[in-house]
Amino acid sequence: MTVPPRLRRALVRMRRDIAFIAAGMTLHLLPLALHVWVVVLSLCTALDPDPETPVMLGLTLPLVAVAGWGLTEPQRWRFRALCGVELPRLRFKEAKRQFGYNLLIGPLLGVLEFLLLAMLLAALAASLVLVWIWAVSWRWRVGHPGYTTTASYLTVLGLVALAAVPVLATGLVRLEILVGRAVLGVSRSDELARRVEDLTESRAGAVDAADAERRRIERDLHDGAQQRLVSLALNLGLAKATLTDLPPEAREVIDVAHREAKDAIEELNNLVRGLHPAVLDELGLDAALSGLAARAPLPVRLRVDLPPRLPQRAAPAIEAVAYFVVSEALTNIAKHAREATRADVTVTRLGEILRVVIADDGVGGADPSKGSGLKGLAQRVRSVDGTFRMSSPVGGPTMMNVELPCPM
Repeated sequence: MTVPPRLRRALVRMRRDIAFIAAGMTLHLLPLALHVWVVVLSLCTALDPDPETPVMLGLTLPLVAVAGWGLTEPQRWRFRALCGVELPRLRFKEAKRQFGYNLLIGPLLGVLEFLLLAMLLAALAASLVLVWIWAVSWRWRVGHPGYTTTASYLTVLGLVALAAVPVLATGLVRLEILVGRAVLGVSRSDELARRVEDLTESRAGAVDAADAERRRIERDLHDGAQQRLVSLALNLGLAKATLTDLPPEAREVIDVAHREAKDAIEELNNLVRGLHPAVLDELGLDAALSGLAARAPLPVRLRVDLPPRLPQRAAPAIEAVAYFVVSEALTNIAKHAREATRADVTVTRLGEILRVVIADDGVGGADPSKGSGLKGLAQRVRSVDGTFRMSSPVGGPTMMNVELPCPM
């Protein structure tokens, strides 16, 4: 006989729910038994001060504490294996929630589970009363007239109870899942905190990946295109110096090509430095910023105060952000700071903070909300959880203050 698919699914679900409830009753009634035992020992100590009773009570209290914390993993297994519900692994600092579930809420659920399983057994027994009566000796039936009516009532009542058990079991399982997720699950604040941690880690990974990609492009340009341009410029220079018998038009073409090659090398050098300067990796932030200050079109007073006994340098992504902030700021000063005659750049490290301050003596009036360059700087600083502040009143001076995290 083939069982209909719907009935098969209902039987499988009922079996799963009953297994979930039976496993839960074992885990939930254990703390209740410990509670009762502690109450009994406390009453015995109060009524009959036996010296052994306080010792037994002292040995029982640690069991209660262990049950409040140690039953969480079996509960997680029960939810995962029998209902497919994944509860997060709680940390020790969340022990209050574990104790609340295992020692307070669990015993109440255990009572409901016990009542439901007792109802199931009673319903099975009642629905089989007629079978049991007809299986015993005929003498019992002769000695108990009217048994058929009573047994029929019990059988019908048992069948009705059996029909109600799956509904009640499903409701109890849903209640336990709801309570389990509310108490042992991740709270809204914890979920948001973990989400923030995940986003912070993923953003840091993206920043590191972008920095590594810039380094790769810089190496490829330096070792590939730049070397070819240098070779081309050398060949054109040799041709210009040795081929003296060429017509003036040809020599002019070679001369123009030579100048264009040298200009292309200079532009490529600037591009490579803009992507990621090699000196930043090799010699550190101080040397890289010194090169920027030397190439700036206006006088720059640079002060880099990095304690020499630090256990390690700042992260490469942090140093790169600091370098590009100074580079872009000096470029903006040269292009847009009217009447600026000098710039001051100060880099200091205070504990886990790398502070970069850039100031100029121009007429001020810079507005980060209107300039895409300043917006880009602010976004780059915030990409590594830094802070960007700028003060540029009309009449000057303009000061940019950047703080970057440098965890030890």
